[in-house]
Amino acid sequence: ILMVDEKGKNMKCLTFFLMLPETVKNRSKKSSKKGNSSSSSSKLPPVCYEIITLKTKKKKKMAADIFPRKKPANTNTTAVQQYHQQNLNNNNTIPAPNWQGLYPTIRERNAVMFNNDLMADVHFVVGPPGATQRLPGHKYVLAVGSSVFHAMFYGELAEDKDEIRIPDVEPAAFLAMLKYIYCDEIDLAADTVLATLYAAKKYIVPHLARACVNFLETSLSAKNACVLLSQSCLFEEPDLTQRCWEVIDAQAELALKSEGFCDIDFQTLESILRRETLNAKEIVVFEAALNWAEVECQRQELTATIENKRKVLGKALYLIRIPAMALDDFANGAAQSGILTLNETNDIFLWYTAAKKPELQFVSKPRKGLVPQRCHRFQSCAYRSNQWRYRGRCDSIQFAVDKRVFIAGFGLYGSSCGSAEYSAKIELKRQGVILGQNLSKYFSDGSSNTFPVWFEYPVQIEPDTFYTASVILDGNELSYFGQEGMTEVQCGKVTVQFQCSSDSTNGTGVQGGQIPELIFYA
Repeated sequence: ILMVDEKGKNMKCLTFFLMLPETVKNRSKKSSKKGNSSSSSSKLPPVCYEIITLKTKKKKKMAADIFPRKKPANTNTTAVQQYHQQNLNNNNTIPAPNWQGLYPTIRERNAVMFNNDLMADVHFVVGPPGATQRLPGHKYVLAVGSSVFHAMFYGELAEDKDEIRIPDVEPAAFLAMLKYIYCDEIDLAADTVLATLYAAKKYIVPHLARACVNFLETSLSAKNACVLLSQSCLFEEPDLTQRCWEVIDAQAELALKSEGFCDIDFQTLESILRRETLNAKEIVVFEAALNWAEVECQRQELTATIENKRKVLGKALYLIRIPAMALDDFANGAAQSGILTLNETNDIFLWYTAAKKPELQFVSKPRKGLVPQRCHRFQSCAYRSNQWRYRGRCDSIQFAVDKRVFIAGFGLYGSSCGSAEYSAKIELKRQGVILGQNLSKYFSDGSSNTFPVWFEYPVQIEPDTFYTASVILDGNELSYFGQEGMTEVQCGKVTVQFQCSSDSTNGTGVQGGQIPELIFYA
């Protein structure tokens, strides 16, 4: 019954119906009419209904409100975790006759059923033949967590089977999905996350699938980018696909030389070879394609001969921009590989040397690659008679970015006393661990311009973490140095923050010194 107060506002109330004898009713209301006395002659005592309303202002509390999750160390939290681990390993059942009383919330009691034969009304035989695992399930819990399980057990075409075979899902991945459904916990590992993503997609568990994608994005590197690119297309995850391309473009040579590149499918191979922004030498692309062809021959149980390699590459061979190679790379590499026909080799040599160039099936236009961005942290530069001098000491600065970038090198100041050559050892570290380093020389022309010094490969930089950029210069001449340094610089869509480094022993800091520029891809 809905109650309304004097101001017309609804009130929450509890309503009870009490069955009272007529005599008690008459006492409570003296205004009762005399005509009602005739009813007392009936065999059964007449009854009437009195409505009593009790107002309540308190909101109902759930078990989780009464028993908060944070409990002292001597409570059952550890026991719950132990049961989870036992269930994960042993299909353990709960021996205690009153185990329900051990867990105050429905979430904890539900979690006890994870991988537990107790009250299980369905079993799954998961995995390929010869590597199966039999796992218990509870139809109600599974149907609540997945629309596919709901249709399987309670839909119009539901089949009443006690055992269901799932040969296309790995047992570890299926267990990870069950743990999420039963325990509301996400437990992912690098070696099973792709299989877990497949299971989450198959059984339409979107939040688990999103967690898998986030895990893959955070663990993305040049070593696994090509494989994840292939999988992201299979799982139709455009955000992950875009992240993979960012890594492959910026660290193309590392990605192409990785073992994972040889594991990609033919369609992914073609998409990589077509990539206009691939930041790699064409000879590296050529060698990577041959490595893939050799592994593909093994997958197809073919002898890895030159003919078979060319056969498995098919038309993808012509996506390699061989005419765009440096002449030395072609002469010493592709021309002697045997993968090209004699006519193709002759035509490409003519392409390099002849005024009238022959028509080629190969793409001859060089790739655009990526344009590096420069983050300049000083507003001005200067030089003095006693600065900036180098005696083997370290100039260092710390920086952090708000988006993933790839540091390709540093821009450094040169001589303030005319032309000079410097030897530079550049280094990039994170929490003391060296991520990239290189030793090279650069020539400065006496101007206040910065001069680039590159790493062998671009270094991946994750957001919201400070990295240390260091350089040790060796040169006889004094150099320019930066002034009016900024603690925060906006470079396109990337924000870079700077702070002083304890590694700096030559005077470089936020306000002034060396390392005026970070050169990066974003």
